[in-house]
Amino acid sequence: MNKTKQTFVFGFALFAGFFGAGNLILPPLLGFNSGPDWWLVTIGFIISATIIPLLAVFGHAKLQGTMLAFGNKVSPLFSLIFCLCIYVIIIALPSPRTAAVTHEIAIAPFFNTSPLTTSIIYFSLAFIFVVNRNNALEILGKYLTPIIVLILLFIIAIGVSSTVSPMNLSNLDTPLVSGLLEGYQTYDAIAGMVMGGIVIISINNFNDTLSFKDKKIMIAKSGLIAMVGLFLIYAGLIALGAFYNSEFPVDISRTNLLSGLASKTLGTMGTMFLSVLVGLACFTTAVGIIMSTADFFKALFKESKKAYVITTMVCCIAGILVGQFEVSYIIKAALPSLMFIYPLCIVLILLNALEESYATKLVFRWVVFVTFIFSIPDFLNFVFPEDKLEPIVKMIPLAQQNLGWVLPALTSFILVNIYQKLINKKIYKKANF
Repeated sequence: MNKTKQTFVFGFALFAGFFGAGNLILPPLLGFNSGPDWWLVTIGFIISATIIPLLAVFGHAKLQGTMLAFGNKVSPLFSLIFCLCIYVIIIALPSPRTAAVTHEIAIAPFFNTSPLTTSIIYFSLAFIFVVNRNNALEILGKYLTPIIVLILLFIIAIGVSSTVSPMNLSNLDTPLVSGLLEGYQTYDAIAGMVMGGIVIISINNFNDTLSFKDKKIMIAKSGLIAMVGLFLIYAGLIALGAFYNSEFPVDISRTNLLSGLASKTLGTMGTMFLSVLVGLACFTTAVGIIMSTADFFKALFKESKKAYVITTMVCCIAGILVGQFEVSYIIKAALPSLMFIYPLCIVLILLNALEESYATKLVFRWVVFVTFIFSIPDFLNFVFPEDKLEPIVKMIPLAQQNLGWVLPALTSFILVNIYQKLINKKIYKKANF
């Protein structure tokens, strides 16, 4: 396989790993609620669900290690704890959510089976794919992803070109921020940190003669291919939800809206097409999540194949247990953990994407520490009643929009860089005095 073809295969596989349950069900409802402001929520959503994940893949291209490399500049212990938290979150929430979405959209409308039965069959198949990882990546990149993209683009193209109903007005106070925060639920920033490691391992498995520079270029190009695909589909699904927002009840659920849009655009065949799409998209994401988690623990235990299989089994059992719950419940349960871990993910991604002169160990430590402190109120907002935290929230800029960490993190980044430049200048003057 030549380099160009290999890059596209990895790019499609990366897209498939990113594109799962949240990527399908979140954008339409976001557009539905935003109405004429759909382009504003699209900008916010693209920032957190496309641009930042792409920078994470670029970070992997630069580091070419495991996810531990993202936090090592803070400290190896911090990095280990951070990575363990990430993997616990992804095997407990987004991975099982793929099974829940598959059941609600692709199974329940046609078969009278329980969510538990769906989860058992679903994660049994995922186990088989993950254990046979090389074949899985090739199937994801060569066959499943193109099918997913074609079906989705077909639904979007027909829907956007045929809408005639006037749109209802937006019910969002801050569409841009709403889009940004809704992008958290895709887990794409986390996926960027996690999935990049799979591409590195897979590139090494396919061709271990490539130089560091060639791998860097291949990983970056694969990430770009994946993100262009995500951008087109996110923007299309948000627009679709906005253009049809006057044709559905105000309190419609995410899964029902997606099913309704498929039916509006493709008629009676729409539900069938959507079922295939949901099944493929969710399954490929579950495989990617479990594979990356198993890779991490395999590396942690000195390339132990036993650790890889045991981790895969644990992930699949967790998927079966949580995947039987309703999608709305899993999304709601995820909010506190996302508000806490996502800001840390974002700052680590951004710092690793910068030149090392602007992102020294001192910068990493201060920015991560400040982000950690100022993300606590955002986390607590979803644990305790809002009025208990109101005095604190009012004191922190953007905290009412659940972005209280942004300005403090940026300020600490600037101040530490200024401090370092002044210190270096003094040292340079003394050395030349």
